[in-house]
Amino acid sequence: MKVLVTGGAGYIGSTVASACIDAGITPVILDNLSTGSADFVQDRIFYQGDVGSSRLLAQIFADHPDIEATIHCAALASVEDSVRDPLAYYRENVAKTTTLLEALLAYGCHRLIFSSSAAIYRADGQPAISESAAIGATSPYGRTKVMAEQMFADVSASSPLRVISLRYFNPIGADPRMRSGRPGGRSTHALGLLIQAYQHGAPFKILGDRYETRDGTGLRDYVHVWDLALGHVAALRRFDTLLPPHGEHRYEAINLGSGNGATVRELVAAFESVVGRRVRVQQVGPRAGDVPGAYARTDKATELLGWHPTLTLPDGIRSALEWAASEAGKHHVLVPVQN
Repeated sequence: MKVLVTGGAGYIGSTVASACIDAGITPVILDNLSTGSADFVQDRIFYQGDVGSSRLLAQIFADHPDIEATIHCAALASVEDSVRDPLAYYRENVAKTTTLLEALLAYGCHRLIFSSSAAIYRADGQPAISESAAIGATSPYGRTKVMAEQMFADVSASSPLRVISLRYFNPIGADPRMRSGRPGGRSTHALGLLIQAYQHGAPFKILGDRYETRDGTGLRDYVHVWDLALGHVAALRRFDTLLPPHGEHRYEAINLGSGNGATVRELVAAFESVVGRRVRVQQVGPRAGDVPGAYARTDKATELLGWHPTLTLPDGIRSALEWAASEAGKHHVLVPVQN
């Protein structure tokens, strides 16, 4: 089986591509390398360019007419940045996705797996979120995912396209074989900021402490990126069973998360247990666009995909630290400070 992976040089897309390779599935990767890494596509079929390029998509399908499915991971994905520059997010995450859909229909690739997000859900104080929860994104990033899902549902209802939207919660960690991980540089997610603070001996800033959670700090569902990648492989394997080519049911949304929530303070405690030392923290105000948070109900993923997470929060922290250490060695940046 051969699949097109858009954004396949990024953190999640490259890990999904690795899981596909391990499962005997050949990924054809399309990425403009704006946030992805060329290191992640070495020895893989790779096209450097934009998912919004009709000409490049035509070339890919001409070169690989045997592509059977697409995994659409290409997107901008920072809540904070989307608040600062919403227009860029609507252009990259919505407008260019319409070009991709036109190509998929034109070249007869009617299986699509979409990288969606738990950011689409309305923050209504319910800690456990199922796929039937109310939609109500609070950031431009989340709203781009809502718009994309609505577009997929509409197009699949009037065409041969069939779509599975996988709604990610909070991916952490790295490929267990260290083929890829979250790139270094400026982080906007909690574990990345925590690792950076640890590396530099600086305090880790806890953003907000007045949320309606058990300790006042934000609650997140941290799912290991490798578990997430295996969820895509499971969706590929069961695609036609779940959405038969000639059936009336043509669109499905499925949560992928750990099924457990951890507050920011609990994340710090788990990190301290892994590294064996205390981390200094500093309490500051909340970040624009942030919500109290919640965790995934994963019953549907288990029932429809036969998928369930196998890796823990400490597993994710350990692999993220291992990846950060390898990145530090490559780029000669600071390594964790020891007291």
